[in-house]
Amino acid sequence: MSEIFVEKFRALVPQYLEGAWEAADGIDTADLDAIFTELGIQVPQALREFLHAVGNCEELMEAYYYFWDPEELEIEDGYLLFLEDEDENYTWGMRSDQADIPDPIVWRRNNATGAWVNEEGTFSEFVLDMLDWVFTEDDEN
Repeated sequence: MSEIFVEKFRALVPQYLEGAWEAADGIDTADLDAIFTELGIQVPQALREFLHAVGNCEELMEAYYYFWDPEELEIEDGYLLFLEDEDENYTWGMRSDQADIPDPIVWRRNNATGAWVNEEGTFSEFVLDMLDWVFTEDDEN
């Protein structure tokens, strides 16, 4: 499978962190494959490439919300969960039955009610928009 999103995600490091991307910022694909096999989950290409590109870059993985480490990914309520806010009021995920879609739509769960809301954007769009908002918000304050 050819990489579609890796370069966009790697570009986040120099864009927001004022340093060059380094291999240590990401997670090796063989390691990711082993983790996902052990967990028994299928991960969409965009999320897999995000983790491969910047999965070890704490400044991005914990920029405002907290992206889960690959070992922490889980399926709950029919969604592959990957992100939560610091107060654990909301969790973000993608429908697990759409794991074969390269860049699926992101959904947000209100943890108090269990209600899911469509974020109306794909994973790559969501991540790029969220990080732009986080880092632009920081610059404005």
